[in-house]
Amino acid sequence: MNLYKKCMGKILVTGGAGYIGSHMVFLLMEKGIKKEDIIVLDNLSEGGNRRFLPAEIIFVEGDLLNREKVREVFDRYDIDVVFHFAGNAYVRESMEFPGKYFYNNVCGSINLLEMMKEKNVKKIIFSSSCATYGIPATIPIEENCCQKPINPYGESKLMIEKILKWYNKIYKINYVLLRYFNVGGVSFGLGENHNPETHIIPLIIKLILEDKEIKIFGKDYDTVDGTCVRDFIHVSDLVDAHFRALKFLEEGGSSDSFNLGTNKGNSLLELVKIVEEVSGKKARIVFKEGNAGDPPVLLATFRKAENLLRWKPLRDIHDIIKSAYDGEIRNEKQG
Repeated sequence: MNLYKKCMGKILVTGGAGYIGSHMVFLLMEKGIKKEDIIVLDNLSEGGNRRFLPAEIIFVEGDLLNREKVREVFDRYDIDVVFHFAGNAYVRESMEFPGKYFYNNVCGSINLLEMMKEKNVKKIIFSSSCATYGIPATIPIEENCCQKPINPYGESKLMIEKILKWYNKIYKINYVLLRYFNVGGVSFGLGENHNPETHIIPLIIKLILEDKEIKIFGKDYDTVDGTCVRDFIHVSDLVDAHFRALKFLEEGGSSDSFNLGTNKGNSLLELVKIVEEVSGKKARIVFKEGNAGDPPVLLATFRKAENLLRWKPLRDIHDIIKSAYDGEIRNEKQG
């Protein structure tokens, strides 16, 4: 069923050659969007790869910081809606190079919004983060939880959220903000290609396959096995929520924010155990001192998304890890 049938223009996917963005492109095609109606803008940094996309997709290599390149895209194509995935997303790196995160994430988003304003593009679905909450006062995290980021990455996402709210108020640009923590798994024959790899599940898989040590930071947290518990969502469920967010705006929904999670956490040791089961290999675990201020448990509720977007996660942690493992093996065979 083509839920996008009301739209007359094209869909712009920023960061569309990356891990999540490329899954978004394939889902759009699966939902009936014509390939020629999807525009991908990506600078091919930090994991973006043109080979992740069908050859027929309109691809523009460029950076949101390049205003002329952004203008070129909007001048050439009749954009109707934007899925905004582009940006830097490494928490630890943001603590070393905060300027990079504020400049690339925030300034790039402003360039995008300014062009949307100029071309009268009124719909944007923004890939935000539960990192905007910092250390939450309550678990699971609700959308009205106080947002106090504890790193520049989360702060940059919160700044973009605030900017979007002002562009909505002043220029009537409608938005949906989607906040999530840990994304994993693969679909559509794709994979993960981060450089460096910091996502915990593909990292564990790589280390086990290479018979290298897996470092776990902290073993005395107040959890079932002493290691941190986090909320993991399958990338297919994630992009489905983005598509439903578009339908929500198309049906007249007001600009809003939604958490995307499963409300079911898994500890780091649980992840390692499942990878061991899937791979048939034994992990070599080394425990390190925990990171100061690292919350023992982080879970995100999806109640609001279920009520308004009619969305809920369909895949569990075993689905995530099995698909990620299969994707890693496939990538190794392809070289």
